Amino acid sequence: MFIRTYGGAVKGVDAELITIEINVITGVNTVIVGLPDSAVKESLFRIEAALKNNGLRLPGKKITINLAPADIKKEGTSFDLPIALGILTASEQILPHTLDQFIIMGELSLNGLLRPIRGALPMALLAKQLGFKGIILPAENEQEARIVDQIRVFGAKNLMEVIDFLCDEHAQAMDSSPRETDQYVPEPLYTVDFSEVCGQENVKRAFEIAAAGGHNLLLIGPPGSGKTMLAKRLPTILPPLSLSEALETTKIHSVAGRLKKNGTLITERPFRAPHHTISDVALVGGGGFPQPGEISLAHNGVLFLDELPEFKRTVLEVMRQPLEDRFVTISRAKMTVEYPAGFMLIAAMNPCPCGYFNHPEKECICPSGSVQKYLNKVSGPLLDRIDIHLEVTPVRFEELAERRLTSEKSEQVRQRVWNARQIQMKRYESDGFHCNAQLNSKTISRYCQLTDAGMAILKTAINKLNLSARAYDRILKVGRTIADLDGSETIEAPHIAEAVHYRSLDRQTWSN
Repeated sequence: MFIRTYGGAVKGVDAELITIEINVITGVNTVIVGLPDSAVKESLFRIEAALKNNGLRLPGKKITINLAPADIKKEGTSFDLPIALGILTASEQILPHTLDQFIIMGELSLNGLLRPIRGALPMALLAKQLGFKGIILPAENEQEARIVDQIRVFGAKNLMEVIDFLCDEHAQAMDSSPRETDQYVPEPLYTVDFSEVCGQENVKRAFEIAAAGGHNLLLIGPPGSGKTMLAKRLPTILPPLSLSEALETTKIHSVAGRLKKNGTLITERPFRAPHHTISDVALVGGGGFPQPGEISLAHNGVLFLDELPEFKRTVLEVMRQPLEDRFVTISRAKMTVEYPAGFMLIAAMNPCPCGYFNHPEKECICPSGSVQKYLNKVSGPLLDRIDIHLEVTPVRFEELAERRLTSEKSEQVRQRVWNARQIQMKRYESDGFHCNAQLNSKTISRYCQLTDAGMAILKTAINKLNLSARAYDRILKVGRTIADLDGSETIEAPHIAEAVHYRSLDRQTWSN
């Protein structure tokens, strides 16, 4: 007897349909074809034990299982459940009413319990897109799949629950209970706040500008000056995730298996802070079975690289293309996958190996030339993609001792950031991008118009402060953001003057 069931395979951050064809005829031997990996081939042992422990059996006939399309490699353990149901139906041990109307995925344990899978959200979206009645999957993935509306989601704890559901026509009524996306209201619960940072008002201002324009930012300062503390609070002043951003972010974490047990829609912007010993594959993604890396897990959020010069140079250099294109392409001999990588880069570093160059109180003990050598660990092309470079000085005792009641809360800063982002989204509506950081040379000339006074200040900065030519576009983009925060149509002289202040590393005398 021939039976067809449906499953899904994750490719990138999306899922594609896999048809599981099962043919049971007279004979012996069981075979799985269609480019299965070892985990898929081993499913027969798990299925046999699960069926026997639940009063069912693997038929003593010839069973051919084809995973189509046959030219796509099938990986993982999530095909256990659809293969088991197909075998039971083909051998007439069960008579389900609507087996072919559901996408079915799940890993079987030897006693028939279902274990969670990766990529439940992309598979639920695929089921909706292709017009399936719903999706059947392990109970621990149910809340994740229920993010998708207009499809039936059935989460089962074991094999027998799935069989009972498929054989009971009345149990398959359309699920009309409300979903998270019906009335999406993001309510991120941050445990930190900008008001907890003593002093550093100029740095807070730079963070506000970076958040308003989506700019990458580099902090340079001695140990204990508050670089990490400030970076961890950046997500609290970023605009809330929109519904489309929340879905995209959740999809990436679902594919990577990073959602918590019974995880639902992600409503907080991601903050990823990998250690400097990370490999280039772990940062950008890849592997034999490609998985999203840290830059994709930080999509729509913040990637924080502390102690930037301590990262291996090869690791830092692989970020250059994703920083520019906002996605990363992983190519292998038999597949190519693409992951989103639209993140804000916040990097922090000491000014020299000992950490105290330019410190107001402590003396730098580094030998001559070591400061420049230390800075050269970060390449010019990477620095070219960072709009704001800022020196962070230690907080004075008076600032530490005073009460923090006067400090501005993240909510107040976030409102100003949101207002500036609204201006940018309206301005760039026809260009296909959302914030000032995404401006290129062509669009800079169109949208970054300077007053005569502003042009004079920029010319003086280039000529007198020894700023590099590559700083020109960056200053204009940052100036455009400062003007948006002020609600100004044009970029005025004060906006340019402040933007010039945020290009520390372009001053050729900085490390001399």
